Amino acid sequence: MNASLPPEPGIRVSLAELIEMRHRVREVQLFSTPSQRSPLIGLHHSKLRGRGVDFDQVRVYQAGDDVRTIDWRVTARTQEPHTKLFHEERERPIFIMVEQSRRLFFGSGLMFKSVLAAQAASLIGWAALGHNDRVGGLVFGDNEHYEIKPRRSKQSLLQLLNRLVRVNQSLNTEGEPDRDAFGIALRRAREVSRPGSLVIVICDERALSESAEQQLSLLSRHCDLLLLPVSDPLDHALPAAGLLRFAERGAQLELDTLNFDLRQTYRAQAEARIARWELLAQKLRVLLMPLSTQSEMVEQLREYLNPQNSGKGR
Repeated sequence: MNASLPPEPGIRVSLAELIEMRHRVREVQLFSTPSQRSPLIGLHHSKLRGRGVDFDQVRVYQAGDDVRTIDWRVTARTQEPHTKLFHEERERPIFIMVEQSRRLFFGSGLMFKSVLAAQAASLIGWAALGHNDRVGGLVFGDNEHYEIKPRRSKQSLLQLLNRLVRVNQSLNTEGEPDRDAFGIALRRAREVSRPGSLVIVICDERALSESAEQQLSLLSRHCDLLLLPVSDPLDHALPAAGLLRFAERGAQLELDTLNFDLRQTYRAQAEARIARWELLAQKLRVLLMPLSTQSEMVEQLREYLNPQNSGKGR
């Protein structure tokens, strides 16, 4: 598929569409404001271990202070216990990993999964830029990946979005995918992401493998993670639609979707994938926000982050 072909709404994205996404940032409280705190900032303060914070000042130790923050030099000099105080880093790197592979080039809902992933990456990018954070990321497909170094500039975000659009518009159903593309991309993210970064992972729900789990676990030791696995209703349940025939690169498959046992097995496999993501998020103590092509993306994020406002108009 030539990247110069015109975008098809819901099937392929355009740069103009992703730029327009900046106007929807105000609908979702993605990052904290002076009057309202978001789950994405200070994602889990107890886990930060000094990451993403700046030294502020030293004061006399008080009951309840963390003994690990005692300033032993000042304590020795003054003969009185002193502790270091820190404040949250105002500007932190936001590293957006977004998948654009052929397994995402599918959808039975409002849009293709690849489009949903691109929209989510764009919205988060614009929100981060508006929050004065440095924005960069990694766009990965079946056999390629492109990196954008986090910077606090619109040009950096536009560079990421432009690369995202180019990969999205080149998606098709041909070619042989790299089965460990996700794991390879995560390994690269570990190499280039700065400790204390917030790494946003937007990928196919089916991408989670043992290799990917290991890389996510290693990445979570130095960075905060937000996981957004993307799915389609047909990933979770087969319709009772009779005999379905599938063909790919000369291979053919027939499924009798009226077979109850087949539908139950298919559903059980989907439930196992969902449970695997949930277990991983609990283990790593990170935020998990699955997205589906069945619903509008901004509405889903608003439901997760601002449930008290999810039913209100724009």
